[in-house]
Amino acid sequence: MFLKNFDKRMKKVGAYSVLIKNAINRTTWKNYYFNEYYEQINLIFVVLLFIMEESLKDNTCTIDDIGNFIDEVNTRSFKKPLSYEDCIEFANFIVNTVLCDDGKTMYFNGYDFDNNDYKEINISYLSNKIVYINDAQRRVSYHLSDEGYNLILSTLEIENNLNITIQEIIFKLHLEKADYDRAVDDIKQMFSLMRIQLQKMNDAIKRIRHNVLNYSIEEYKNLLNENIDSLGDIRKKLTHHREHVEEKIKELKERDINVKKLEKNEIENLKNLSIIERYLNQSIEEQQGLLSAHFDFKAIYSRELEEMTSMSIIKRFNIQSDLYEKILENSEKLDNLDYILRPLFLSPNEKNYNINKCLQYQRKIVNSIDEEDEEISFEEIDYLKEKEERAKEKLKKYELTLKTLLNLIINENKSNLLEVSKETIDNEELKESLIPNIEIFREVIIELLKARELNINELKEERKNSINDINKYEFNLTHMVLDLIESNIEYNFIDTLNIEKNVNNTQVKFYEVKSDDKIIKTLNCSDIIFTIN
Repeated sequence: MFLKNFDKRMKKVGAYSVLIKNAINRTTWKNYYFNEYYEQINLIFVVLLFIMEESLKDNTCTIDDIGNFIDEVNTRSFKKPLSYEDCIEFANFIVNTVLCDDGKTMYFNGYDFDNNDYKEINISYLSNKIVYINDAQRRVSYHLSDEGYNLILSTLEIENNLNITIQEIIFKLHLEKADYDRAVDDIKQMFSLMRIQLQKMNDAIKRIRHNVLNYSIEEYKNLLNENIDSLGDIRKKLTHHREHVEEKIKELKERDINVKKLEKNEIENLKNLSIIERYLNQSIEEQQGLLSAHFDFKAIYSRELEEMTSMSIIKRFNIQSDLYEKILENSEKLDNLDYILRPLFLSPNEKNYNINKCLQYQRKIVNSIDEEDEEISFEEIDYLKEKEERAKEKLKKYELTLKTLLNLIINENKSNLLEVSKETIDNEELKESLIPNIEIFREVIIELLKARELNINELKEERKNSINDINKYEFNLTHMVLDLIESNIEYNFIDTLNIEKNVNNTQVKFYEVKSDDKIIKTLNCSDIIFTIN
């Protein structure tokens, strides 16, 4: 039936209807010289766009900030005879009266054909929170609600679950036509949509943690469907676009190394392509964050439902309605407040303390399990064994990174990190051996830079004459280099290894490498020169 979900359509219509109802026929507009209704509607959406921009940046957005923005826009565009103080008052009127209806809950009645009755649809454009400016001044900061985002995006976009997909198609068309100026706007819009989707996920997680009963199954399904459509194969497409953009940038630079010799339009294209590349990298990272939030969202919702089921026998009270409002109705009930608070301070102890423990001789806690007078349970032994195995596994990764790096630079007496990165572009197995994770690779490189020069004969002599008190499961660069050289015949010719930064400040990038927490990132680092004698 074509009237199915008619109430949902009315929710979108109601967002405009309530806004216009709150705006028209208010004489206050004339006090600020906005007499025509179209001027009023234009300004309302200008303010909403400003609040959305500040929401996406996660900045505070107080009445003073909005008033300052209105003052700037008015000076530049509307040119109404308003002072700065007038703009602050005007901002207060638009936010609190027009957008929030003076704090009243806003509803629009949409007909529900399934139940054959009108259904009250709640409309809310803004949310707010208390912030402290300079840790002292208490202010109210405003940000867009879900309905607010939908209202703004519906002026330009379509269904939520198709926003990113459609934007990617538009971006692809402009990229293929070499219309890089528009492509910049497209990729910025796509990045903003991903940021909005991630923010919606985080807000939903907060609501679920606060009270899972306030988050309906329908909302859960809708957000999951939006995520699945948003995630899809978008990462593969973005990676493909990034490769295409990098080729175009390389092509322009190779055409003439001196940028000044390029034509004016080519210089502009190069600038836009660089912006596109940066936003593509940010969008890929944002998509990874969205993927992590998607799984967190599912896990938290399932866990909270399970906990709610197990705790269903406990009667819950709403502090707002069952305590605060009762006291506001009759302040004499404050005399009985101790009946509510007293049990909170008389809860039974969760742990029992054995008083005999304080009379026992206090021994020093040591890591070794070989002490005769130290008692260790089987559980502790298993834990220590597991910890030792993890340390061994991590040490093998350090060794693999160092060995792979030596193998890559051993063919030439002089090499650099940029050449090493080129070797790993089309060789995923080699890249994984070189960079098991970002933290291990970074630590190896930092230790090499600290050493600057490794004289193998001197290191051998030093190790022979020193007492080895180093933890065998901790990474030590000099010991690991000596072990590799002594255990591999192909390294026997190495006398010294010199490490220095490239003075040209060349940047090296390793794409799609894992961090310790399994997040895919792009690793940026300075170029380093390795010299073997």
